Amino acid sequence: MEGRKWEDLSIDILVNVLGRVGMESLLLDVPFVCKSWYKASREPQCWEHLIFPTYIKPYSGFNCWEDIWWEPEIPDWRFIKRLAMTYQENLSVTAFVKFIVNRSCGDATIIELPGGCTEEALAYVAYKCPRLKSLAVGSYNEYINGIIVKFISRWKNLEMLKLGKYHLKEIIPQIGLHCHNLIWLSSPYTYIGKEEASALVSSLSELKYLDLHGGDFEKEALVMILQGCKQLVHLDISKSFGFNDDDAEILELASQIPEFMCEGSMVIHVIEPSSLHDPRLDHELFCKNNQYDCVYDLNFDFE
Repeated sequence: MEGRKWEDLSIDILVNVLGRVGMESLLLDVPFVCKSWYKASREPQCWEHLIFPTYIKPYSGFNCWEDIWWEPEIPDWRFIKRLAMTYQENLSVTAFVKFIVNRSCGDATIIELPGGCTEEALAYVAYKCPRLKSLAVGSYNEYINGIIVKFISRWKNLEMLKLGKYHLKEIIPQIGLHCHNLIWLSSPYTYIGKEEASALVSSLSELKYLDLHGGDFEKEALVMILQGCKQLVHLDISKSFGFNDDDAEILELASQIPEFMCEGSMVIHVIEPSSLHDPRLDHELFCKNNQYDCVYDLNFDFE
């Protein structure tokens, strides 16, 4: 007996499968297989998880697409290249975000924004995706990181939030006020002082997962977090500054956290510029190259 064909599967089964293949295949492959797959790919359930590529088009740091097509540090370069070949110069970040969000018909629960995202696109996500549970803004959206506080009240069901480098003291109170289900917060390479720590402890003391790796800490602020956020089961402060990874006090306070990472963290001691470089060396080299008499030969006090 001949086996069943993929195109003969029920729409519900197809949607269940196609919703797992990712944005690239769902947009550029699946619709062109057959009519039933095309129809299934338009179902909102396939678009609940919207993981955008790192870039949709070059941002100011790149002159053209060739600069990033083969960039080894960008894992989704293939998807980026295919988008560029398909849409050429007509591809707008804002228009593309809106287009994809519309496919979800308000059902999106997970979104990772692309680099170069605009305020208009973020506002569209805020008003069209009220069911959002996980939002990743990313490190390539410094401007968006600065205005996301304007929209945080729209996402009442948010459980996970990943920011780029951000001033946490501004957004944490708003998260605590509107996002009562949040258990996971990531904001790497961020300054954490006493104000930021106080906001975390007072507004988000129920956090379970906190990622602040690469941060610039005041040690007292870190102590405040360790003492105040009692529900943490995961804390990543590795490769940070302001404390040493073998600090006995920090290790003792963090001993109750099942997953605690602080490897590579250190205190950077400020060294006076005069001890780093002697300006006389530059002056002597200048005199030698220009055949001038050096002032140091005349016992002149350069300092």
